[in-house]
Amino acid sequence: MIPTFRPDALFRIASPQWLAELERLSHVVGAAIRTFSDLVKALARRRADFKAMGATATDHAVVVPRTERLEEAEAERLFAKALGGAATDDDQSRFEAHLLMEMARLSVEDGLVMQLHAGAFRDHNQLVYWRFGPDRGGDIPVATEFTRNLRPLLNAYGNDARFRLIVFTLDESTYSRELAPLAGHYPALLMGAPWWFHDSIEGMTRFRRQTTETVGIENTAGFTDDTRAFCSIPARHDLARRVDANYLGGLVARHVIDLADAREMAKALAYDLAKRAYRLT
Repeated sequence: MIPTFRPDALFRIASPQWLAELERLSHVVGAAIRTFSDLVKALARRRADFKAMGATATDHAVVVPRTERLEEAEAERLFAKALGGAATDDDQSRFEAHLLMEMARLSVEDGLVMQLHAGAFRDHNQLVYWRFGPDRGGDIPVATEFTRNLRPLLNAYGNDARFRLIVFTLDESTYSRELAPLAGHYPALLMGAPWWFHDSIEGMTRFRRQTTETVGIENTAGFTDDTRAFCSIPARHDLARRVDANYLGGLVARHVIDLADAREMAKALAYDLAKRAYRLT
């Protein structure tokens, strides 16, 4: 169990809670945050703090994985608008896209692996949201597009050996159409494990069948777990290893690979890939 830096709340400038989150960050870093430049410096400071505590990765949850490099003046304008409480959903989308580019840039500098979780429409059930508050359930998958949305980020950093991006999705239709080809091409990109609704026997099996021919095994990140339900972690890892072993056993039975290859791949899937992906070696 290691900590991971997740600054999502600071990206959501149209949220009523954004100003309070910004004040919390200002208090933690001990410096006023009056400009976008101040915000990026504060985020870099917190990244360093987390890295000092053993973190090897950052995590970013978005509905749409949009990336876009804004002009400095435009980023400052959006930040000032947010300070005045006037940011719109469109402003937030552009601000979030620019901050993802900044997080990638900082990852090149500090070596933290960048994780991107995309495609969850959170708090879909308004009754649950009104009664219990945000992030209490009612999270539903939505269709997600990666090829165009990630192109600015991957063109800027996807060929840089210092950068590593691991992408997770709830949209299985993107496995073979977009994510496997992208991870097979860009050196910096790895496919994350089946996530959330697909963290199951059938979901994991579909993942292997839809991706392996294109992305192989080396371009995936192994099986990792970010659940807050700590007691489920051993069972989930055991399930992932059994599903992968079953998949490899099928390849051996069909004479696609031999038993020695299967043993090597099994160890990679269960242990080596995750350690390498998150720079734990």
